[in-house]
Amino acid sequence: MPRKSKLYKSRVEKIDESKAYDIAEALEILKSAPGASFDESVDLAMKLGIDPKQSDQNVRGAVTLPKGTGKSVQVAVVVSGPGADQSKEAGADFVGMEDLVAKIKDGWLGFDVLIATPEAMKQVRPLGRVLGPRGLMPNPKTGTVTDDVASAVKEAKAGRVEFRNDKGGCVHAPIGKLSFPVEDLKENFIAVANALLRAKPATAKGTFIQKCAISPTMGPSVKVDTKSFLKATS
Repeated sequence: MPRKSKLYKSRVEKIDESKAYDIAEALEILKSAPGASFDESVDLAMKLGIDPKQSDQNVRGAVTLPKGTGKSVQVAVVVSGPGADQSKEAGADFVGMEDLVAKIKDGWLGFDVLIATPEAMKQVRPLGRVLGPRGLMPNPKTGTVTDDVASAVKEAKAGRVEFRNDKGGCVHAPIGKLSFPVEDLKENFIAVANALLRAKPATAKGTFIQKCAISPTMGPSVKVDTKSFLKATS
């Protein structure tokens, strides 16, 4: 078992691991703990009441965080014609068609979000083996396959985050930086939670959100009381 760092141990001391906290209280605990040497991200994790082996119970979507992610997002768009100019005007960092696809095929992945028009997907699909495992493949469910490329670019730049369940039925999503005010982190938290609730599969039975926790990049997780979570998203 790997040894825990002094920073990790000092943070654990502030947490009652047997308790699930109110959202605001959990965030206060994270922010009051000894800090790392950089501005850490805050991650939200939820265990969902789904069967990931059933294709109709998988959860996937995207949400624009109202207070942003706190990081600079590099956006690439596979598009031609008027859409190329619209993407550039909206703030896209990389725009192209055959040339951009060829560059990605050769191993370049200098972007955080890839957007494509439905027409351009004919060229992008063969890149699935490269993009898929990294979560970079454009998808209509996350708004990254669209003819309205300008809006997609603006949302990505504003703090749009994607989420999807893993094999264990858990979903992870960033909700900002540890330097954010508690209210900003809470607002982002609720935005992600609401998006997850909207994405609940019709075939999922029982309690949809079973467990919830938040954690900084370098620290232990803090359990969040699902009652306070459901109350905040109602």
